[in-house]
Amino acid sequence: MQINKNNANKTLIIFLIAHLIIWTLVPSISNHNLPLDTIEALAWGSNLDWGYSKHPPLSAFAVAVFYQIFGNQDWAYYFLSQLFVVSAFFVIFKFSEDFFKSKTLSLVSVLLLEGIYFYNFTTPEFNVNVCQLPFWALTVYYCWKGIKQNDTISWLLFGLFAALGVLSKYLFFYLIVGIKTYFIYILIKEKKIKLKYFIPGTVFILVLLPHLIWLVENNYITLTYALHRIATDVPNYLNHLYYPLIFLGKQIGILIPFFIMFIFVISKFKIKFNLKDKKLLFLLAINFVPIILMFLTSLFMGIKIRTMWMTPFYLFSGVLFVYIFQSRIVLNKLKNFLSIFLILFIFSPAVYFYVSVSQIDKRTDYPGKEIAKQVKDKYDDNFKGKIISVIGEEWHGGNLSYHLKSRPKWFYVGGSKKPPEVREFTMPGGIVSTIGISDAKISKKVSKICKETLGIFHIVENIGFCISGSDKK
Repeated sequence: MQINKNNANKTLIIFLIAHLIIWTLVPSISNHNLPLDTIEALAWGSNLDWGYSKHPPLSAFAVAVFYQIFGNQDWAYYFLSQLFVVSAFFVIFKFSEDFFKSKTLSLVSVLLLEGIYFYNFTTPEFNVNVCQLPFWALTVYYCWKGIKQNDTISWLLFGLFAALGVLSKYLFFYLIVGIKTYFIYILIKEKKIKLKYFIPGTVFILVLLPHLIWLVENNYITLTYALHRIATDVPNYLNHLYYPLIFLGKQIGILIPFFIMFIFVISKFKIKFNLKDKKLLFLLAINFVPIILMFLTSLFMGIKIRTMWMTPFYLFSGVLFVYIFQSRIVLNKLKNFLSIFLILFIFSPAVYFYVSVSQIDKRTDYPGKEIAKQVKDKYDDNFKGKIISVIGEEWHGGNLSYHLKSRPKWFYVGGSKKPPEVREFTMPGGIVSTIGISDAKISKKVSKICKETLGIFHIVENIGFCISGSDKK
């Protein structure tokens, strides 16, 4: 395969289709069950709301739409995840066309992302991090179009996609701060405010309003969860140094394949910054400000930054480095670059497949379909009608909700070893409560409570199920 200015678009399409097919097919073949975060999103999606205990609602909305189309077909959710990835790649390519005279450089800036494992190895698990990807890319794209063209449509779409990004995950605000940093630069330099600058903020607030109302009505539960996730059990002043250093070390490690690819396309690492270059300043703002903010979060709060939180942060790293070094890029060396790219492109799914098949104790090995069948059979032996509600934590309850054909609504009851009072749920039809069973005493206790609520207690794979229906056979 060769890349030149005449076939860059064609090569991009081939790459996007190949990425989409491979990363849909590999996990569909190798995994027995969907990953944890995908099941969690499906659990939320069975009972749609404007927010959930852990995250904003957009990831749940996305899987709910796909469930209406495809039902409980696992491949569909791997496909959904890859749609989010390749759509982000495509937007980045279109964005970069305004930064490079050659489409070949635009293509290189996208292909470089295959050197970052956030955009291949971790993508089969559709979650809030993957959900941010297209909105991160679209927010940057339409922000830049708005700045360049100052047209109403671009500003409207900028506000819309920024809001959808926040509805995916609150960390999206770090990108918004990066963009705001650039806007402050513009305001200082131009010393005037354009009325259209207020359009995206207005759209942003209007789109977020239902979630904000939900947040107030639910005692800011999502924010409480976020603070809990970053809190440390035992305060330690050394954490303010230790965790930021760990964070930096991980980021360097993550980017090593990216830089290996990059060195095969440039003549030498020699740069000259032009701080009057608006394009460069914009790229620096959207790439470095969010990462610096994450580092400062770890530094000042003394918290550990989880690696997967950084998933969308490097989407425009290829554009940035190609833009900075474009005068040093040797197009005659693209053959070597493509060789490294193809090695990584094949190696990553091969490793994923090997790990998935060789290790048998992962979440994706959970017998969700088989457990759901046993629970359904037990219900049918004792009750009439359909199972309409599943109560429990996201994993076991979510798997039941996903695999049962009746697609029961999932309700959250976290942290309790006792089944909820089934009679509190007065809607007609079947109800299943999931309870983790750790020893015989707990099993006996929850069995007794289940029978008191007119239920049938059943254990499958060390998980207790309190099965109840409104009409016994």
